[in-house]
Amino acid sequence: MLILKAPEQILNSTIHLPGSKSISNRFLILKEVVAINLTLENISTSVDTQHLQKALEQIKNKSGSTIDIGHAGTDMRFLTAYLSCTEGEWILTGSDRMKQRPIGELVDALKELGADITYIENENFPPLKIKGKKLTGGKIEMDGSISSQFISALLLVAPKFENGLELTLKNDIVSWPYIKMTTDLLSEFGVQVSKNLNTISVSKSLIINLKSLILVESDWSAASYWYSLIALSKNASITLKGLNRSSLQGDSILPEIYKEFGVSSEFKQDALILTKNSSPAKNFAYDFTNCPDLAQTVAVTCFGLGIKAELTGLKTLKIKETDRISALKTELEKFGADVSITENSILINNTRLKIQDRLLTIETYNDHRMAMSFAPLALVYGPLNIQNPEVVSKSYPLFWEDLKSVGFSVNLQP
Repeated sequence: MLILKAPEQILNSTIHLPGSKSISNRFLILKEVVAINLTLENISTSVDTQHLQKALEQIKNKSGSTIDIGHAGTDMRFLTAYLSCTEGEWILTGSDRMKQRPIGELVDALKELGADITYIENENFPPLKIKGKKLTGGKIEMDGSISSQFISALLLVAPKFENGLELTLKNDIVSWPYIKMTTDLLSEFGVQVSKNLNTISVSKSLIINLKSLILVESDWSAASYWYSLIALSKNASITLKGLNRSSLQGDSILPEIYKEFGVSSEFKQDALILTKNSSPAKNFAYDFTNCPDLAQTVAVTCFGLGIKAELTGLKTLKIKETDRISALKTELEKFGADVSITENSILINNTRLKIQDRLLTIETYNDHRMAMSFAPLALVYGPLNIQNPEVVSKSYPLFWEDLKSVGFSVNLQP
């Protein structure tokens, strides 16, 4: 566990955010799919990305047929698709929680394209036995309302299909910016991609014109915790390095969201300066369909500021590292919050945080975003006990060190 104490005043510091995990993982898969030499600078240092790098090296060297990706959901989806069209026999597995996260929609789509995949334990869930082979590709339909990662997984390996891929998405599409990120990166790699209404077409032909070195932009979701920190401060300013105004990441909507909470965002070259400069709104409502990873942080910010909030578009949160909707409700209620939830939403009534004369414990549920989204609450509540603080390594390994650099006391306990 970790005892976190906030300073009286946040130090004006410069934070070097980690590289985007979403972009890094897509680049790593695409490097193998189009088989080119490429150096990635500022690649994510997250455990998920390290797992993927290790797995791809294992596949390339054929140094073992069982691949364990731990808690890494993106890796599970991307590797399921990649192994399906890579010669060899593989077992793809993960943590106990990973075995509870459904993957049937992706497996069904791959089977329709000719993949040979069987479930080892439970239908529709990992672990998987995959016999990789050349796939012809073609036309398929897929439900766009379940997970954008299923869609991205197919698109990333489509250049390996003999006939490319024509993918038609049914129903409402969730997390569209992540799908667009995938298609934009495919285009950057010289893959011909087109979109017509809800149909995305990927050609097998390549026009390779890449640089030998690519700089991965910093992670906007990692920036969200600093936005929350500034919003909950009395007056503070922080500089974040490596963020692009015209970003591929859907989470780059943060400046617009946190303007509602009194935070200004000023871009200067490759830096973003956050400053608390006004009072927050009294009510807040937002649809997080396109940026679900921001929902936990924004929910905690709203509660810490005493704002009545309605967050919708959250249906994908139930199949993340934990059921994030239920976990948010449980942890916020420890502080006296009045929280109502549905399958798709969280309503936080404008109840003020109750200051209690005791150390509150934040359970993290093996979820990196639970740990980091609640940390800024120490500014308004007081010291917090964060359980299993090491979970932040999944996406932002230096988070606690960076908090120290702005004045927080971070005391690891045995």
